[in-house]
Amino acid sequence: MKISGEFEVSLKPLDAYADGADGIRLGRMSIDKIFHGALQATSKGEMLSAMTTIKGSAGYVAMEQVSGNLSGFSGSFVLQHFGTMHRGKDHLVLEVVPDSGTGELLGLSGKMSIMIENGKHGYVFDYALGGLP
Repeated sequence: MKISGEFEVSLKPLDAYADGADGIRLGRMSIDKIFHGALQATSKGEMLSAMTTIKGSAGYVAMEQVSGNLSGFSGSFVLQHFGTMHRGKDHLVLEVVPDSGTGELLGLSGKMSIMIENGKHGYVFDYALGGLP
């Protein structure tokens, strides 16, 4: 199945454990989202980031637990993020953590894409239910 919709996101700085060196800035943020469309859900998560001294080059990883309703099925699942930006060109991977689905989302697998246009956040979620051994 492939669905799409919009979401709102709120990021807030958290205390970082590690200090960057040689001009690299390490950061830690909380993530709160509200999803609209066929995914009616909220999520909470944490992000770690590294900003380099070169404009437009950075990286981040994040984990977020999504809870709500996906195309009429209720439960939760975890999305894992891996993102890099190389001098303005970005690469972003969001995947469902295997076996993280709960409730009616047991066995969920999938990948999500995020788009930002005119200040609005959108998603495309390509997923499958089932896949239990």
